Amino acid sequence: MEPMDIQWFPGHMTKTFRMMEKKIHLCDGVVEIVDARIPFSSRNPEFDKLLKTKPRIIVLNKSDLSDPKVNEEWAEYYRKNGIRPYLCDSKSGKGVKGFDKMVSEVFSQQIERNRQKGMVGKKQRLMVIGVPNVGKSTFINKLAGSNVALAEDRPGVTRGGQWVVSSCSADLFDTPGVLWHKFDDKEMGEHLAFCGSIKDDILDKEHLACRLCEFLFENYREEFLSRYNISAPEESDGYDLLQLVARKRGMLISGGELNTERAAAMLLDEFRGGKIGKISLERPKV
Repeated sequence: MEPMDIQWFPGHMTKTFRMMEKKIHLCDGVVEIVDARIPFSSRNPEFDKLLKTKPRIIVLNKSDLSDPKVNEEWAEYYRKNGIRPYLCDSKSGKGVKGFDKMVSEVFSQQIERNRQKGMVGKKQRLMVIGVPNVGKSTFINKLAGSNVALAEDRPGVTRGGQWVVSSCSADLFDTPGVLWHKFDDKEMGEHLAFCGSIKDDILDKEHLACRLCEFLFENYREEFLSRYNISAPEESDGYDLLQLVARKRGMLISGGELNTERAAAMLLDEFRGGKIGKISLERPKV
């Protein structure tokens, strides 16, 4: 099946980007949250123009949902490119406690300058950025120790920026998720859609699920077939696989026809929730 041509850039994202441009001078640096399953596709290329030389920490969030071996490949890739990666799962809180140490290391020069000026213990002010639904607000809530940032498992929930006082050595500016105007790479748009970073209402979920089936059959076959207790010929395409899933789960409509629309919604939900297995959609390019 051909990749879908997905584009989504609602008007509030332009407003958000302008707000970030106005606020960035107030910040000592940036925490960029990416989805560990799609570290390439979940990095907005427009952020580089906005942030310029500001120190940056890359947080590979949702790392409990991605392939552990591929997580290490991405961490090594970032280190080789002079970026400090930080793996965590903000939903469970795994790894979040170590973030304070990372801030101390990345901003050590700024902290030392503050100490020399007599401002011992002065917190860093960090802007938290990312595309929709990578877990920015959940990450902030874990650091703050309370639900101060609105967080839901769907894109477009956070609409305005807010400062949050955290329990670590930094105060955090929570920002809404921002995409960019056009995905030149169709697979990039698909990967964002697979992971829930694009509003489902604008998507052909059946086609999207078929594409995901093809990826899983090619790259994580054992996990995919085991989850749905199916077997499939080597030449199966995405729709063949989705039909097998629908049949196995008993998803039928009147007349005994397979309800592939329902199966598609279920498959995407189970992938996003990590029920199919620990799966990475992208590997670093050598």
